[in-house]
Amino acid sequence: MLTKIKNGINSLAIKAKTTLESKKAEGYVDSGVKILIAVVIGALLLAGLYTLFNTTIMPTVTQKVTDLFNYKG
Repeated sequence: MLTKIKNGINSLAIKAKTTLESKKAEGYVDSGVKILIAVVIGALLLAGLYTLFNTTIMPTVTQKVTDLFNYKG
């Protein structure tokens, strides 16, 4: 039993060490594409929710944006 626990801990330590020492790097383009895809999917989901419910989902934000554009100084 003790040997099994010790082997499990050693295995986790080796995995952590190899992960930290890994020289594999992700390119900037890959990261940019992932972020762009996430933003587009988020915008599509939000547009879908607005269409589905046909109402304002975040009234506070909508009111603040409306107030900003209707500024009369």
